[in-house]
Amino acid sequence: MTSEFYKEKILSLIKSDSQRMDALTSLRTLNLPDCYIAAGFVRNLIWDYLFSVKSSLNDIDVIYFCPRDISEQRDKKLEEQLSEIEPSLPWSVKNQARMHIKNGDRPYKNSLDAMSYWPEKQTCIGVRLNHNDELILAHCFSLSEQFNGKITFNPKRNIQVFRNRISRKTWLKTWPDLVIED
Repeated sequence: MTSEFYKEKILSLIKSDSQRMDALTSLRTLNLPDCYIAAGFVRNLIWDYLFSVKSSLNDIDVIYFCPRDISEQRDKKLEEQLSEIEPSLPWSVKNQARMHIKNGDRPYKNSLDAMSYWPEKQTCIGVRLNHNDELILAHCFSLSEQFNGKITFNPKRNIQVFRNRISRKTWLKTWPDLVIED
């Protein structure tokens, strides 16, 4: 299978999910720079497909990159704006121009660079809806890894961070056939 095949499969899964499309449409109205809905928004949908599960959309991780204003207050205000547009969705907004401080990394260059430091390879993926109604996918690792039924350690992050997240998250309850690869 080619990268294009996996990309088209992911985009097809997203297009067929009305709640995810509503979230992407809502986010687009804010016109944020270098912005995606990332992490579990995409990853969990793929795992649902792989393991024939229907999980709930328990958080919507919005990431963007704006070095001009890295205040947490701005992120909270953006969350409030999104909640006014689509109050039923669990929004979480984080400016990736600030997150290197929290994570102890060198400053990130953009949203994709920031994603490349996330603890699991399958989490390093995001999507946005552009003004032409096209879905734009951003990812840090081979898309084939999204479909291998594994949660894989990203060597850019500390292994203990990965293990702590595995312990804290309920991934194996929701997708019991998921394989942990560290």
